[in-house]
Amino acid sequence: MPKGDVPAFNAHGVWAIYRFEMARSLRTIVQSLVTPVLTTSLYFVVFGAAIGGRMGEVDGVSYGAFIVPGLIMLSLFTESIFNASFGIYFPKFTGTIYEVLSAPVSAFEILIGYVGAAATKSIVLGLVILMTAALFVPLEIAHPLAMVAFLVLTAVTFSLFGFIIGVWANGFEQLQLIPMLIVMPLTFLGGAFYSIAMLPEPWDKIALFNPVVYLVSGFRWSFFETSDVPVGLSLGLTAGFFCVCVGIVWWIFRTGYRLKS
Repeated sequence: MPKGDVPAFNAHGVWAIYRFEMARSLRTIVQSLVTPVLTTSLYFVVFGAAIGGRMGEVDGVSYGAFIVPGLIMLSLFTESIFNASFGIYFPKFTGTIYEVLSAPVSAFEILIGYVGAAATKSIVLGLVILMTAALFVPLEIAHPLAMVAFLVLTAVTFSLFGFIIGVWANGFEQLQLIPMLIVMPLTFLGGAFYSIAMLPEPWDKIALFNPVVYLVSGFRWSFFETSDVPVGLSLGLTAGFFCVCVGIVWWIFRTGYRLKS
């Protein structure tokens, strides 16, 4: 290749990685789609019917509808992290990662393949949960474009985060450590099922240090035009976390951290 030429984008290599990861989900369709739908239905039975009937409205929105964005975000966080972390960890575990690294694909193309597949699966799951929720409660999306933007940005960002976890993990225990001990508790404490304005002092102020509050709040605003924090701040922090994850992934490929050793 002449000096100064820019290598062509290897779309075939990206598609091969993407297709392989998507095919893995199709082989486990029950775990990938059916289980989350059943779980969402149980959430609505317990929270929407049993508890929601006693709570009435939150910020002018019925409680059953109010929890929909939180439910979608809860699934989006966990599935994005799981899909991306397992997607890159499994080749490390089996040793096939060296075949990927030696293939004529760049680090950027590898990242698009793995993260793109993980984000796609999470977005599809989020839309399926949204359609399932519409069977239980009447839903109106005030800002559909903002909803899609938050959905895609969050899925891609946490897929990147999951990719980082998958590279970092040296075992299946570590693979579950951060999602189960950090992300899941922060999600439940991040206003997924309530408004932080309902919390007594000083917990309503302490909750503002939970980054999940900003993600859930911005996504809820796209549905009902109600939020606990300014929507611009939610979008900015999400974009900032995305940039941090991109920087860490760039460093991983630059140094070969736990990929080539």
